[in-house]
Amino acid sequence: MISRTVSQAVVLACMGAAFGAASARAAEPPPGKLTVQIDQPGAAISPMLYGMMTEEINHSYDGGLYGELIQNRSFKDDPANPVHWSFLQEGGAAGSMGLDGAKPVIGALSASLKLTITHGGGRVGAANEGYWGIPARPNTTYQASFYARSSDTFTGPLTLDLESNDGARVYAQARIDKISSEWRKYHVMLSTGELTPSAANRFVVSASTLGTVWLSQVSLFPPTYQNRANGNRIDLMQKMAAMKPTFLRLPGGNYLEGNAIAERFDWKQTIHGMDDRPGHQGPWGYRSTDGLGLLEFFEWCEDLKVEPILAVYAGYSLPPKNEKIDPGPDLAPYVQDALDEIEYATGDIDTKWGAARAADGHPEPFKIQYVEIGNEDWFDPSGSYDGRFAQFFDAIRAKYPSLKLIATMPVRSRAADLNDEHFYRSPAEMAKDAKHYDNYKRTGPKVFVGEWASIEGSPTPSMNAALGDAAWLTGLERNSDVVLLSCYAPMLVNVNPDASQWGTNLIGYDALTSFASPSYYVQKMFGSNRGDVVLPVDVTPQAYPAVTPAPTAGAVGVGTWVTQAEFKDASVTHDGRTIYQKDFTSGADDWKKSGGSWSVEGDVLKETTEIENCRAVTGSPMWSDYSYSVKARKTAGAEGFLVMFHVKDDDNYLWWNVGGWGNSRAVLERSVKGVKSQLGPIVPMQVETGRWYDVRVDVQGHHIRCFLDGKLLEETDDFLPPPPGPVITTASRDKATGDVILKVVNYQQKPQNLTIALEGASSIAKTATVEQIAGNPDDVNSIDAPSKIAPTKATIKTGGKTFTHRFPGYSVSVIRVKAE
Repeated sequence: MISRTVSQAVVLACMGAAFGAASARAAEPPPGKLTVQIDQPGAAISPMLYGMMTEEINHSYDGGLYGELIQNRSFKDDPANPVHWSFLQEGGAAGSMGLDGAKPVIGALSASLKLTITHGGGRVGAANEGYWGIPARPNTTYQASFYARSSDTFTGPLTLDLESNDGARVYAQARIDKISSEWRKYHVMLSTGELTPSAANRFVVSASTLGTVWLSQVSLFPPTYQNRANGNRIDLMQKMAAMKPTFLRLPGGNYLEGNAIAERFDWKQTIHGMDDRPGHQGPWGYRSTDGLGLLEFFEWCEDLKVEPILAVYAGYSLPPKNEKIDPGPDLAPYVQDALDEIEYATGDIDTKWGAARAADGHPEPFKIQYVEIGNEDWFDPSGSYDGRFAQFFDAIRAKYPSLKLIATMPVRSRAADLNDEHFYRSPAEMAKDAKHYDNYKRTGPKVFVGEWASIEGSPTPSMNAALGDAAWLTGLERNSDVVLLSCYAPMLVNVNPDASQWGTNLIGYDALTSFASPSYYVQKMFGSNRGDVVLPVDVTPQAYPAVTPAPTAGAVGVGTWVTQAEFKDASVTHDGRTIYQKDFTSGADDWKKSGGSWSVEGDVLKETTEIENCRAVTGSPMWSDYSYSVKARKTAGAEGFLVMFHVKDDDNYLWWNVGGWGNSRAVLERSVKGVKSQLGPIVPMQVETGRWYDVRVDVQGHHIRCFLDGKLLEETDDFLPPPPGPVITTASRDKATGDVILKVVNYQQKPQNLTIALEGASSIAKTATVEQIAGNPDDVNSIDAPSKIAPTKATIKTGGKTFTHRFPGYSVSVIRVKAE
């Protein structure tokens, strides 16, 4: 009886499964169609379309690509304390450690570390923590160098150790028996044996005999890419090389300008030997050693066999100071500096700066085709860029007429060869705008898309961001007659806590290992499969029923951005009935606060810091169709106040930014997965300090109305942009191989069965290759899971000029098939 019951259950289950599968197959719509006209070649694809952009952000150079392992090697990161160095006293020994500027090595090395041993018996030393650790690898030789001098009483030796953070394991050691009483540079090698790779290590300089030792420019290098002296980290260079880029935009964006003129990338301070480079304050909160200087940038290009796109400082530095040099005589020295920089790169050895490059060890000139004048000069509120660009343009064109000159914004004074355009948006926005250049004017300057990215995922992009990136790249490739150059930004990020300043970056790493993001693989797949000419392509997707958008709803809140503000009398009504009311006299315990310093005084909720993104939220994420009122007053700071509504969670909400962008406008913004975008029009206005405003936001369905002091100021609808696609594609032809190259983005969850027709072909190969990435939109790679999203490769049968292929949901695919 039991056996019979089980058998019946199994039969019924199998029948149900078979019926379900048959129903699913019946419900799936017929295949779509992708048609390529291979006999109608279109625009030529720029051979330099796919490149790289770099700058010192997220410890991209120091603590990233640049091989140096010692942080604060010249003891200049803090004028008062030897940060990143710790004092060791072991085995009963005693002494002291501190900075000393009394007798510097040379002008650029103006500080030293003074290490005094007052009692022997063990070791007294200085330990460097590196950049979030120092990597210890098996059977590896490290090159150490430093300046040192000693007191007459110090007899040595000086010991250098690469050891675990607790000192229990010494992986490599070297010793200097005698230290001179005058500054002298010392070089030693430290070699490891068999060990388990780790980053939880430190570099220790120590002694056990009485006396004093001074140290400066303490350096430790592992093996570098192509064994170049003062070179770059091997794994990161290998990942760049694998993308097959054609250029490197250098030395960076904000890093070029600095937060002030004195903090710009002053290239003449970054050449010659390491001991001649003082370093400088970077724009992202930390100093740059300038160990990766102008020559090293060019050698980086040389090692990867790519061309440099050189950006020259154009007399403007970043907000909020907005320091600038007006066109005319005051700007002339900076123009000459740019001419000298180009000469250093390209001049023969009989020129002044070409000779300087040769003296630095590189007599052969570098090839440069493009020079960019400035960076993001649209931030300059004075509008001086037109005049500044003209002065640089005239001087560079007169001396170097073959160079192509790039403007950072549209100019009227001169005809730039290219304009640099930047795009940082959500993946959906990038994908929806894949046709951005389809109708672009073809008679003006060409385009350099010098910075762009789909912003989602931190510290590296999600799979969803990769879909947006791939969709955007199809548009750039399709319009490569006008878009000659493009590069993703930022490229590199140290993923350790406090190391990064930007959310979404292409390649992640710590002290020991690195990983590629899904967006990196998109770059690699597209860059490695660049055709020569665009082919017309038409796609009719496999049609699935449309999905109805979910109704909008969410809690309410208030916030500030680099501004102090006060709020009171908050209320929410629904269908004329009050569902929430708060005068704050009883406190604000039911408000969830984040960022800043929130407190209640009387009947007022106050935020009293001037930092970014301070919020207080209350209510239900299910609230809908309501009227939200609150009184708000700015008390100090640079902007106005934020009124939040439709709050789902910390990353998904809407707010009315009243007095945003330096207190210049009111605008609605939507945050989806932490990525903000504008919703509705910009309303120019200013918030008065000390004045109470009556604020009301009415939401009915998807419709939003925003009132200030009873006046309707903004009105729009809260519809999420419809998903792109679902299929976004481009096609090209590789003339050398005869291959037709299809790049296909399936932006939606359901797979796409597409019948691919190569019209105009007399014959095609019996097989094609497919490379693709696919995964859930929220998937990311990481140090612990570096290959969660990674490309797969396969060979498929074509069976003729028309064949069918199934593209997985949320996927990017590249198909190559030989055709005649």
